[in-house]
Amino acid sequence: MDGNYNPRTVEEVFRDFKGRRAGLIKALTADVDDFFQQCDPEKENLCLYGFPSEHWAVNLPAEEVPPELPEPALGINFARDGMQEKDWLSLVAVHSDAWLLAVAFYFGARFGFDKADRKRLFNMINDLPSVFEVVTGAVKKQQKDKSLTPNNSSKSKQNSKPQRASESQGRYTKPQPKDDNNGLDEEEEEHGDTLCGACGENYASDEFWICCDICEKWFHGKCVKITPAKAEHIKQYKCPSCSNSKRVRA
Repeated sequence: MDGNYNPRTVEEVFRDFKGRRAGLIKALTADVDDFFQQCDPEKENLCLYGFPSEHWAVNLPAEEVPPELPEPALGINFARDGMQEKDWLSLVAVHSDAWLLAVAFYFGARFGFDKADRKRLFNMINDLPSVFEVVTGAVKKQQKDKSLTPNNSSKSKQNSKPQRASESQGRYTKPQPKDDNNGLDEEEEEHGDTLCGACGENYASDEFWICCDICEKWFHGKCVKITPAKAEHIKQYKCPSCSNSKRVRA
């Protein structure tokens, strides 16, 4: 479904992986309502595809045998109404992780990656949280565990963290000028463990972030379609997952 797009280097395959991963995470978090509706059990076997462009699609599997690329899990729509939504999304996330690895190493095999290249590719992939970890909130738990360590408990570091919605400086981050390089290094080190609850990417001081007042996860504004101007008028921000948690399914 990706045409003739064929990444040939480790860096190109990793970019391809990140794009597909971002699309899948978007489907299972920010766009979960749309994804849920498209996975109608009354339809034929459907698959969830992620694309290098960070988009996603629910579609029928490729007709050719064997397909040009490994295929995602088939028939994800049939289990949609047979289990709790969060369990279904977690199941799709697990299969999505397996598919992402299959596609990445398919490219590696096709273009002759040697042992060193395969190891480097895996290590680059393994540095990112899995789709399952992002969707189930395991990333948030890991962040909490890290925050309990002595190195993260100093008052100065706590004060440098992004502000929550209930705090006076607002719910989003605004890069602040530093007087010296040591201040910048400390800030980057502190925020380096903060991951976006939608895409799973690390905090960057030059990006707009917003915190959910319910689950306390941080998100890139672009991932949840919130701008700084819009955030100023939101008294209590609920992320897509928390907004959808009280939906009643027929």
